[in-house]
Amino acid sequence: MPTSSVFHRHGGASPPTVVGGQGCYLIDASGKRYLDASGGAAVSCLGHGDKDVIAAIKAQLDQIAYAHTGFFTSKPAEALATHLIARAPKGLAQVYFVSGGSEAVEAALKLARQYHVERGQPQRTRLIARRQSYHGNTLGALAAGGNQWRRAMFEPLLADVSHIDPCYPYRLQHQGETDADYAIRSADALETEILRLGPENVMAFIAETVGGATAGVLAPPPGYFQRIRQICDRYGVLLILDEVMCGMGRTGHLFACQEDDVAPDILCIAKGLGAGYQPIGAMLASQSIIDTIAAGSGFFQHGHTYLGHATACAAAEAVLNAIEDRGLLAQVNARGEYLQTALHAAFGQHENVGDIRGRGLFRAVELVADRDSKAALDPSRGTAAKVKKAAFEAGLICYPMGGTIDGKSGDHILLAPPFIISETEIDEVVAKLKTAIGVALAS
Repeated sequence: MPTSSVFHRHGGASPPTVVGGQGCYLIDASGKRYLDASGGAAVSCLGHGDKDVIAAIKAQLDQIAYAHTGFFTSKPAEALATHLIARAPKGLAQVYFVSGGSEAVEAALKLARQYHVERGQPQRTRLIARRQSYHGNTLGALAAGGNQWRRAMFEPLLADVSHIDPCYPYRLQHQGETDADYAIRSADALETEILRLGPENVMAFIAETVGGATAGVLAPPPGYFQRIRQICDRYGVLLILDEVMCGMGRTGHLFACQEDDVAPDILCIAKGLGAGYQPIGAMLASQSIIDTIAAGSGFFQHGHTYLGHATACAAAEAVLNAIEDRGLLAQVNARGEYLQTALHAAFGQHENVGDIRGRGLFRAVELVADRDSKAALDPSRGTAAKVKKAAFEAGLICYPMGGTIDGKSGDHILLAPPFIISETEIDEVVAKLKTAIGVALAS
């Protein structure tokens, strides 16, 4: 019988109890310290125990913790929305606050559908996404996601979504093909699928700007998303960018798509927006979408109880202020380069490391059975799980994942440490990761 009344995500497991956090470290009840090199799931971008964010939360609680948005707006929600839109890609005009990434994606899919209905094109029902993507665990978001392992259990419940190849240079770029040529070829798969479905039937294309959990930090080459934008515009298809994991400074820009010089019609953020201090996510929508809804029914037919939660918005505003006032975007780029260099020094010639990739403080190491052939490790070995276990025992939290290639084969380790991480702490991350990989591959 379980000793806990908590329904833990891993049945039968008895995880240690966390009792504190200081900077990049978490501390359990025994006093053991863990370097949080993945920020949980790329969440804790400011680390743990940030006094300014905690103070902002306490101050908001002294005023009003929560009021339903069916009746009121709040100063924190208004201030946070203004802050985000002032820095958002061109054309994005309003922000819809939710409680996390899955909710943000659900809202985006519903808004895309309603937009086309309001403009007299109700036949546009088809969504296109990419294989090996991850967009959340609610049914709509899970249907959009392209990771077969995560989908399999719930497949009968999922909407029919088309999936094209991810932009995955390490495995899908042809030998001798330039980055520019691959970017165009990869993006053109979207046009092929739109034409197969019939352009008049397609409502949106959704993609992670930089692929995250299920494929291991896939950053597109220059030109990929610009071509995607052109294709979407050609056929009246909305472009939804999912920056739940890669946004809010994680890749060195507040919005990851700023590096790709592209503006979506709808953009989803979460995780680093609240930095773990409060649950919050957001969907940003373009002025043309807002105007279409306003001219039609006049309201978005969607909602959640905790929309625009005042305390969560106050926390997120404090997080954004910390990122900007402390110059953390520049630090993400500098520390990211240091991390990439350290990873190459440790694993660049490792016989079981095929690729080291990423942007900013969003990096991944892809493990292989053979460097030359890029053959995957035998999935039955459970290498990713073994790396996670060995790293945790060594006092390192990282984000290993199996099924990198197709949902079944392939292993990678994702790193997304706090923006405040020092070079000394990065050295500790790499040293402990090297030990963990060695233990996992030897077992």
